[in-house]
Amino acid sequence: MNINKSFSIILISVMTLMGCSHNPNINNDEEIVTKRERPYAHMDKLLGEDTLLFSSTSSNKRSQKTVGIGINSYLWRASLDIVSFMSLRSVDPFGGVIITEWLTPENNHQERFKVDIMITSRTLRADGVRVQVTKQILKSAQWTNTVVDPHIAITFENAILTKARQLYNNSPATN
Repeated sequence: MNINKSFSIILISVMTLMGCSHNPNINNDEEIVTKRERPYAHMDKLLGEDTLLFSSTSSNKRSQKTVGIGINSYLWRASLDIVSFMSLRSVDPFGGVIITEWLTPENNHQERFKVDIMITSRTLRADGVRVQVTKQILKSAQWTNTVVDPHIAITFENAILTKARQLYNNSPATN
């Protein structure tokens, strides 16, 4: 079986599952951006409207401290959803980084894959997410990196952007 074919089958499965929550109001040719900048009124919530926020509660408003995370919450939640079929090795919501564990396809134990996702934007934009897929094959009882079709990373990015747009369109703030 082609080395990339196994991972493609996994990716198609993920895309098929995403299709179950299709929103017909989404135009895939639109540029993904937020409609407007919003003030973050609900600072005590883990997930703000557009950005993840954490705050300490205090009776004195002047001493209340809020730490904003420089990533878009829709991209973050969509990324976690898209890679939910893989075990997570490292998750950093402050830096916008998700690193998965190695995934070995059931039908080919001679190869494995890992996905690294980096959220780089506070707004919901097409260039706000970067995905790197790493593939290794087992040669002489040792794992060796091999070339991955760049289209696989692009497919992951598009899946994340589509899911983020669905989350944004279904959020109470946009209805």
